[in-house]
Amino acid sequence: MATSDGGAQEPGVRIGSIHGSAFSIGGSDHTNTVHHSGTAAAAPGAAELLEAVLALREALVREAPRGADRTALDSELDQVAEQLEGAEAIRPGLVARLREALQRWAPLVESVSAAAALGSLLGTLGG
Repeated sequence: MATSDGGAQEPGVRIGSIHGSAFSIGGSDHTNTVHHSGTAAAAPGAAELLEAVLALREALVREAPRGADRTALDSELDQVAEQLEGAEAIRPGLVARLREALQRWAPLVESVSAAAALGSLLGTLGG
C-alpha cells in the first residue's frame, strides 16, 4: 500500500480484546511485548489476611491432631494474628514468614482447606 505522498504505508492492525495473555508484536526492528492478566484487583489487605490466618487457626483446632508441631504452628499463627490486628498494612516480611510456616508444617496443614485458602491469598500478595 502507498500513502498519498508515495511512501509505503505499514499495514494496519486492530486488536479487539485480549484477556489473560501475553503477546509480542514486532517488525521493522520495533518489538513490543505486552503482558495482560485481566483487570487488576486490589491486593488483599491486613484485615483479609488476618481473617485467613484466624480461619486456619480454627480449622487446626477442629481437624489437626494435637502435638508439638501443632502447638508450634498455633503459636506462629497467634503471633502473626497479633501483628495483623488493627493494622492498616501488612508489615514487610510477614507474607514470607507465613509462607515459610505453611511449608515447614505442610504435613500438618495439607488436609486443612483453610491452609489452601491462606496459601492462595499469600500467592496474590507475592513476597
